Amino acid sequence: MPAATVEIRQDEILTGEAVALDVQPLGFFLRAVGALIDVLCSIGILLLFFFVANWIVGGLRLDSLSPILTISVLVLVLVVIPTAVETITRGRSLGKLAVGGRIVRTDGGATGFRQAFIRALLGVLEIWFTFGALAGIVATFTPRSTRLGDMVAGTYCERTRAPKLPFPAGPVPDQLAEWARVADVARLPDRVARRAGQFARTAAGMDPTARMRSAERIAAEVRPFVAPIPPADAETFVRAVVALRRDREFAALQRIDQRAQSLTGSAPDAPRGFPVR
Repeated sequence: MPAATVEIRQDEILTGEAVALDVQPLGFFLRAVGALIDVLCSIGILLLFFFVANWIVGGLRLDSLSPILTISVLVLVLVVIPTAVETITRGRSLGKLAVGGRIVRTDGGATGFRQAFIRALLGVLEIWFTFGALAGIVATFTPRSTRLGDMVAGTYCERTRAPKLPFPAGPVPDQLAEWARVADVARLPDRVARRAGQFARTAAGMDPTARMRSAERIAAEVRPFVAPIPPADAETFVRAVVALRRDREFAALQRIDQRAQSLTGSAPDAPRGFPVR
C-alpha cells in the first residue's frame, strides 16, 4: 500500500504525531522592535558593568581596564546572559515579552540551552558586528522572519498574543423564526460565509448607508444557496442565514459528540459550541 503524503502549508508545523498545527509566526516589524529592546537592555547592562568595574578599580579610565576584563564582560553580556534568559524563560526575553513573541523549535516545542546558545552566539555576528543589518536582510527573505541564528538552531519566533475573538452574531430574528424551521441553507463558499459572518457581527457600528449597501451585496451572494427566500429586508435575511448556519452546525457537533459517547461509553470532552449573545 503506497504511503500517503500530506501537504504542509508554510504557516503549519508537523508534530511527532503527524498532526499539522496552524501557527502564527511573529512578523518582521515586531521582531525588529523586540530585538531593539533587547539590544538597548544589553547596552544598559554593558555600561553598568563597565561603570561598576571602573569604580571598583579606583576610578581608572574606561580604556585603561584590563583587556581580559573587557572581553569577559562582553562575553557575559552578549552571550551568557541572553543564553541564560532564553533557557530559563523558554524563549522569552524582555523584548519578546513586550511584543508578544516566544522562541520555539520548528516543530513547535520549547527551546533549550542548545538553541539559546546558538542564537546568542550567532547574534553577536548578526546583530552586534553588523548593527543588525545581516539579521534584517536574512529575516526579510525568510517565510517566518527568521534570522541566521534561527536557521542554525532550528527555531522561529511564535506569536503568543492571539487577537480577541469577535463578538458572535445574534440569534435568528423573531420575524423569521417560522422560516428558520423549514429553510434549506446549503453550504456557503468560504468567502461568502466569511463576509456574511463579519457583516452580522459588525453591522451595528457601520454607517447606515454603507450598512444597507453591504447588506444588499451580501444578500445577493447568499440567496442562491437558500430556499425558500424569506420575505425580509437584506440585513435581516443575512443575519438569519448566519444564525441558522451557526445553530445547525452546533447541533451537528452535539450529535457527533453524543454518538461518540454512545460508542465508547466514556464521558464526552468539554462541550463544543458557538457563544450566543
